[in-house]
Amino acid sequence: MGVGRTLIILGAVPLIAGAAILLFGRLGLPLGRLPGDIAYRGRSFSFYFPLGACLLLSVLLSLIFYFLSRFRR
Repeated sequence: MGVGRTLIILGAVPLIAGAAILLFGRLGLPLGRLPGDIAYRGRSFSFYFPLGACLLLSVLLSLIFYFLSRFRR
């Protein structure tokens, strides 16, 4: 019973994340072009690191887990 529940949760998390990314894209929120994102394009090399998006995601997940832990007590 516990393994099945875990697999359902592990499958639902990427599904929800994918739906959120699609929704943000349709709303015009620039998830891939936030301030702080590092992008370098050379002649034969390009590098992209979404630092701003990582920080935003970290803050949002920290808040979500904080509130979930407060309500579970």
